[in-house]
Amino acid sequence: MPEIRNMTLNFGPQHPAAHGVLRLILEMDGEVIERADPHIGLLHRATEKLAESKPFNQSIGYMDRLDYVSMMCNEHAYVMAIERLLGIVPPVRAQYIRVMFDEITRILNHLMWLGAHGLDIGAMTVFLYCFREREDLMDCYEAVSGTRMHATYYRPGGVYRDLPETMPQYQPTKWRNETEVRKLNENRRGSLLDFIEDFTNRFPACVDEYETLLTDNRIWKQRTVDIGIVTPERALALGFTGPMLRGSGIAWDLRKKQPYEVYADLNFDIPVGVNGDCYDRYLVRIEEMRQSARIIAQCVQWLKANPGPVIIDDHKLTPPTRGEMKGDMESLIHHFKLFTEGYCVPPGEVYAAVEHPKGEFGIWLVSDGANKPYRLKARAPGFAHLSAMNELATGHMLADVVAIIGTMDIVFGEIDR
Repeated sequence: MPEIRNMTLNFGPQHPAAHGVLRLILEMDGEVIERADPHIGLLHRATEKLAESKPFNQSIGYMDRLDYVSMMCNEHAYVMAIERLLGIVPPVRAQYIRVMFDEITRILNHLMWLGAHGLDIGAMTVFLYCFREREDLMDCYEAVSGTRMHATYYRPGGVYRDLPETMPQYQPTKWRNETEVRKLNENRRGSLLDFIEDFTNRFPACVDEYETLLTDNRIWKQRTVDIGIVTPERALALGFTGPMLRGSGIAWDLRKKQPYEVYADLNFDIPVGVNGDCYDRYLVRIEEMRQSARIIAQCVQWLKANPGPVIIDDHKLTPPTRGEMKGDMESLIHHFKLFTEGYCVPPGEVYAAVEHPKGEFGIWLVSDGANKPYRLKARAPGFAHLSAMNELATGHMLADVVAIIGTMDIVFGEIDR
């Protein structure tokens, strides 16, 4: 009899379906997986340690780069932790702006996930569809912060600035004539809020298009139904949160169970799955995009009706306006001190968590009364999900590993922080 040995395969870290720099060591019995061992450490960039060597207000930009597809949600947990230690509450308008951008970020994340997950499994068209809508939302990021990805828009005490009254316009070029440009600029004639409102009106029809491509597609169902099943009990035991937990039928969502900012005043539903497989997690995220559009529409209505301040008026914590800074010596000193030394935060420890697109993203912050954190620890949802890789993949085929990685919605920045 020939000797039968298991084969050990390296999956990644440069594999197109291994999102980020994930290295999986797979023990294979033919085409069937006996063991899946995820190796991390190929990206490590010491975000938590770097944050402990800088004043509180200089680490907001690091948060964007943790999960670099859910930028503002990462910032949100960090600034909430600082606010709790300082004992300050941002103005209500700032809270509505934060919630609106959290949900814009959720749609951005899910569009990236859907496009990449589809591409991994072999559905190419949906990737192009998703990026069409992402482009509009990236323009919203750029309009408020000046940058398309790493916004650094949230601040302890509110947000950097109020929403702009105008949107950037397309200009005629040798590739686009006046008529085409006029059509492209139709929904950009008003303010940012008008542009976002227009987006929420047309976005549900776009989600219908994604569903037409995938939901009843027999190849899609063959690749996702009954793959990577997690029972509700195991999902809880493994520390799953977000769509990975709700896909298994547990309606746990921090926006409902532990409301923060103004989520308690908004009307939306929490989608849950039944079977806990890849297909259910896909359906949960699709419905989440629809619910996010509902939340954004409610925020737009409130923000249009209620002008007001977007950051607290305490120049020990927030910078004065540019005009004040250039015309008043005291404001200049405040500005200089804030951006060189920062501010001292009272001693204590706090944990602040948000319902991030991937699950519960939390920041545990310890202050010893200095101007920088004594200790900072991020609770990244993707880390718990990746830890369950062996359990989800064992017994499945090699091709199913790709579907399982896709359904986890892994972004390595937050896992290998």
